[in-house]
Amino acid sequence: MITKVFKSSLVFSILLFFTTQYVFSQNEGWEITATDSQNYTGIVAANGRIGILPSSKIFETNRIILNNVYDKESPLGVSKILLGMNFGNLDIYINEEKLDNTNITNWKQTINMKEAKFTTSFTFKNNAQISYSIYALRNVPFAGYIDIEVKALTDIAIEVVGKIQTPQEYKNPISTFRILKDLETTMPILQTVAKSRFNRHTVATSATFIWHDINSTRENQRPELVHKKVSIYNNQLSFKKSIKAEENYQFAWTASQCTTQDFYDPQTESERFVIFNLLTPRDDLLFQHKQLWKDLWKGDIIVEGDIQSQLDIRLALYHLYAFSRADSNLSIAPMGLSSQGYNGHIFWDTELWMYPPLLILNQDIARSLVNYRSDRLHIAKKKAINFGYKGAMFPWESDDTGEEATPAWALTGTFEHHITADVGIAFWNYYRVTKNKKWLQERGYPLLKEVADYWVSRATLNKDGSYSIKNVVGANEFAPNVDDNAFTNGSAITCLRYATLAAKELNIKPNEIWNKVADKITIHRFEDGTTKEHSNYQGDRIKQADVNLLAYPLDIINDKETILKDLAYYEPKLAKEGPAMAQSVFAIIYARLGDVDNAFRLFKRSYEPNKRPPFGALAEAATSNNPYFATGAGGMLQTVLFGFAGLHITEEGIVQKNPILPKGWKKLTITGVGPNKKTFAIE
Repeated sequence: MITKVFKSSLVFSILLFFTTQYVFSQNEGWEITATDSQNYTGIVAANGRIGILPSSKIFETNRIILNNVYDKESPLGVSKILLGMNFGNLDIYINEEKLDNTNITNWKQTINMKEAKFTTSFTFKNNAQISYSIYALRNVPFAGYIDIEVKALTDIAIEVVGKIQTPQEYKNPISTFRILKDLETTMPILQTVAKSRFNRHTVATSATFIWHDINSTRENQRPELVHKKVSIYNNQLSFKKSIKAEENYQFAWTASQCTTQDFYDPQTESERFVIFNLLTPRDDLLFQHKQLWKDLWKGDIIVEGDIQSQLDIRLALYHLYAFSRADSNLSIAPMGLSSQGYNGHIFWDTELWMYPPLLILNQDIARSLVNYRSDRLHIAKKKAINFGYKGAMFPWESDDTGEEATPAWALTGTFEHHITADVGIAFWNYYRVTKNKKWLQERGYPLLKEVADYWVSRATLNKDGSYSIKNVVGANEFAPNVDDNAFTNGSAITCLRYATLAAKELNIKPNEIWNKVADKITIHRFEDGTTKEHSNYQGDRIKQADVNLLAYPLDIINDKETILKDLAYYEPKLAKEGPAMAQSVFAIIYARLGDVDNAFRLFKRSYEPNKRPPFGALAEAATSNNPYFATGAGGMLQTVLFGFAGLHITEEGIVQKNPILPKGWKKLTITGVGPNKKTFAIE
């Protein structure tokens, strides 16, 4: 059915290309193709461990990002995620002329979201047609793979140079080339090993060429390999080959990057992964990668009647899948594995924005995200003690240690405390969806108990018997050091109530003070009943949604009159330079109220101004240029799932209430929902 819809939209899509630089493949809404490299932002190939960001320049990779591998950003700075050694750059010469964007034609790049494959193709004069695909292998998560095909149009001589390029910030690189041998099997390994910028980690990258048409044990049939160490920061391996006209020559360049964050001996492990790729038949290796992505896409969102929205939604979901994995117990930074933005730290962006869509569509990944927090619970308990509180106090910015990683000058790190409630809410929602009582007993309740105790100690008893939470930075970070911030108070109320429910689920007597405090925490209002953002709020401009989060996702404000007042009051106050997900909250609430026009208007406004050519990568704000903003992707996906599709996370699990369909959408189908992999369809 989608294919038919796409065919009917093909003429429109082709016309659209001339004004937007987008071309849409006729592959059921799974591919986005670019033919214009101006104002270029690439789409990262990632597998939850490494991110490989392509360039518009042929055979160039912009950067490699390593998940959860940090060193200090400066001698007196905080932690920063590592920029990996770049193994993604190749030089190719045909008839001794180096190929680059100035001497090629028919340049084209395609992101195939179904297979997580990024393909570049072009023609070199009248000599050759060349195509190569970049994979961050899902099945070998510390490895990348570049699959290359050269179709000779005339007799040509080709030279290929593979490189390991080490950023200058690394210390004491050791760059080598060795041919390992076991019996008759030879394994050529290019390798660089170095210390990260302040010596916290050893990083090792190994790489080699693979020729698909010969048995790797038959060394005499391989092209001769030439090693060249341009410098300790630029380690190269090359070969030459003559290709006859009309011959298709296929080979690959593969590399693995390991660090002491994940391995005691990263140097040897990186060799083993490369040897595995070298000696595993290409079709088998890539089949495993594609099968794992096929499993991921069992949780999918299908839009019929609006191919542009379909591609936008798939691209957002692709990024959440690419930036995470179920077997890691790691979380997702705001920019995922696309850059070092925000130092690669973990914020509320995960729990409030990216986590809910993944909880609906892939509970294994969702479990990884919450386990990331429970693995660092002991550090959060220490932080609470150090600030004079009880229970557990999570950092605003977290890294591999779980300690506060926010720069000291940023008030958010010392005062944006709602993160502790956001974590607790995510934990109870995981149980509500999965009903995994063993997890609740071992991980869920121990954390919920500690965060509930924190909020009791954090609240101040007022003379009238109410409780205030004072001196915080709320979700609206334009208003620092305020009392009774609406979202902070609302999230604390919700978290305290969830801790009580969790205790009862395990037949544990809950602490009575949890509900007592929750019932008495203050939410301020203006005289007309509009919810007040904090005790002294006077109508100032806001960075992002705050009060409105009490309607969704907290459901603390649930009477229609107040919800509408809050929507009308706060939407005009959103700053243009604010982050994308703010509009998503308003869109979801309007959808749940049945106002499809306002919901769709804000759905589009939540991400369309943030799209960057040629593929539609999302920047954080309409005025910024820092893609890829995974937080915004999570917000727009929530609009579809919890707004248009009407899905709700309840004590009975995932239920559907009052779905609505935007005009032009013929059908919306959500597949793989919840542990039972249900399908919800709205026509």
